[in-house]
Amino acid sequence: MNKNGMVYLVGAGPGDPELLTLKGEARLKECEAVIYDRLASERLLDIVPKECEKIYVGKEVGSHSFNQEAINRIIIKKALEGKMVVRLKGGDPFVFGRGGEEVLALQKEDIPYEVIPGITSAIAAAAYAGIPVTHRGVSRSFHVITGHIRASDNQLTDNFETLAKLEGTLIFLMGMGNLSLIVKELCKYGKDVNTPAAVISNATIGKQKTVKGTLLTIEEKVLENNIKSPAVIIIGEVAGLNMKAAAKGRLTGKRIGVTGTGQLTDKLSAKLVEHGAYVENLSFLYVNEFENNTELKKAVANLKEYTWIVFTSTNGVDIFFKYLREHHIDYRNLSGLSFAAVGNGTQESLLRHGFIADYIPDTYSTAALANGLLNRYKEGDKVLIPRALRGSRDITDIFSKHFIPFTDIKIYSIEIDNEKYNRVISELTDYDYITFASASGVEGFYENLGEESKIILNKTKMICIGDITAKKLAGYGAANYIIAEEYSVPGIVESILRDAKELY
Repeated sequence: MNKNGMVYLVGAGPGDPELLTLKGEARLKECEAVIYDRLASERLLDIVPKECEKIYVGKEVGSHSFNQEAINRIIIKKALEGKMVVRLKGGDPFVFGRGGEEVLALQKEDIPYEVIPGITSAIAAAAYAGIPVTHRGVSRSFHVITGHIRASDNQLTDNFETLAKLEGTLIFLMGMGNLSLIVKELCKYGKDVNTPAAVISNATIGKQKTVKGTLLTIEEKVLENNIKSPAVIIIGEVAGLNMKAAAKGRLTGKRIGVTGTGQLTDKLSAKLVEHGAYVENLSFLYVNEFENNTELKKAVANLKEYTWIVFTSTNGVDIFFKYLREHHIDYRNLSGLSFAAVGNGTQESLLRHGFIADYIPDTYSTAALANGLLNRYKEGDKVLIPRALRGSRDITDIFSKHFIPFTDIKIYSIEIDNEKYNRVISELTDYDYITFASASGVEGFYENLGEESKIILNKTKMICIGDITAKKLAGYGAANYIIAEEYSVPGIVESILRDAKELY
């Protein structure tokens, strides 16, 4: 067997993907196999290469389909195949993550490894809730304790007589199912029933909830607020402090799902985060560039035949100019050509490549684009349209009807990553908004939705670009939607900001 593999034990952090370390992100971007559990944010799987092997080894409470020994064997097997392996673990690998056992198994097989620390929820949950785990004059230490029960004797593993006497902060992980027992044992051994306590669920993500009370009242408050696992329990004087940051933007507290392809979702997500929103990337689409494209090759070789190049998407712009660069086509070959763009986003993409659009329609649609170009058509004009495989027929139908010569070439397709689609749909919860940038995106999202998911989505306001996207939403029964006035990323953001303001 080839023993040239390498294993990285990467701490995924407490939930918010942005809390992953730069070093952890770098290893994910180049790994050949990722072995992950349910505690790691599955959004991190979007970082790994498309061809990377993804292996889920999550252990559900009461159903240990993968015990630790089985997980060790999987890690070793993949390493012995000569692969670069990332073992992605929630929080930090060595904070109740059983990373030590995995390291010992790797050492036994003489497999090289590296441990990349992660931010543990023991600290992050408290910080996001405005609770410092230590504070001068209040707590000089903190103690992290497992809330799991030992199977052998049905008891918690720590000495509560000792814990009750500690003056520092007590932090229990994985203890929600034993909250009552933890409170009872601490009070039994002398902990003041008026000691402040807090429970934080879904730490660092958009649906984080925090309840505060005392040892006497915390169980009741947890029940009243329907706090569920995963959660962190904090007991000590610091739990009575409030250092939570003030709202940082007009969308603070809003949970927004963003759909589309990579470049758009990245740009839109960044803008929404600037306004304080918690953003989930729900995109399961990817751009499939056609290799060895003879149509594109022929068109580029005969650019002098054309007078207009019409772009109907940012993807079309980027792929077209990427082809020119990769094949050393001098941009001076484009002199004399006019450029048309379907909207502001496409125009911005064109500008990034050094060209200014000669025409943009007032309305974001391929029909408006084609009709606008009719008024600019001159005898002898010929149009090149590099675009997606399943692009709208409006533009070609209108040109054909008016006998305008054109060449319609397919340079890419938008495909569905089925694995990610299933993951996105299975995790649908209560979003305030979901954005759609195209009719194809709507179709891909709704086409295989179950009734339960549709019910969830009926409570969510949809933000979409253009009438065509809105019509597609309506066709699937969605009625709660807004059409962005400006068909661009800023337009989507402005629509959400305006709607959020009107709600309050």
